[in-house]
Amino acid sequence: MKSKRSTTDEAPLRADAARNRQRILEAADALFLERGAEASLDDIAKRANVGIGTLYRRFPTRDALLAATSDERLLSLAEASRARDDKLEPNASVRAFVKELVNHATHYRGLAALLGTVLQEGTAGCRAGREEGRRLLHRAQMTGTVRKDVSVDDLVCVVTAIALAVEQGGATKSRVAHLVDLFLDGIGNT
Repeated sequence: MKSKRSTTDEAPLRADAARNRQRILEAADALFLERGAEASLDDIAKRANVGIGTLYRRFPTRDALLAATSDERLLSLAEASRARDDKLEPNASVRAFVKELVNHATHYRGLAALLGTVLQEGTAGCRAGREEGRRLLHRAQMTGTVRKDVSVDDLVCVVTAIALAVEQGGATKSRVAHLVDLFLDGIGNT
């Protein structure tokens, strides 16, 4: 039985396969933006001008495709977070990261509800996002500003809840900041 591997861990693709993969990602991004994360995979394959089998060979699940379309944003988010280390206190770094994850989770309508499973996909961006969340939590926990029992999965749950509120039209940018602050104040050690 083959083990599940991330698309970024696979051997280099032939030129035609690489072009197909890129066309699928571009079509998926466009349709996810137009129709949300539940856009038809058949429609994505058609827009990419590939067969549905080609789509499934590259991306065996919707979550794998969503993770691949999210990869660059998640890598950038993690990189920007690390770059803030010398500018923000650990607790403020966690707050900034959570706010950015909420923004990411609302990039496509419907992504918020799938965020937890998408982040488990193992792409470079998903790994970077989860690792950065763990790193930031550890930093804040070591300073005593965040409880020791808080995990990255707890952060993902909160990001999902806030992103769902945004998606349903119930949260403005200032409301997002308020909701993030409420959660982070609640996990503090004060």
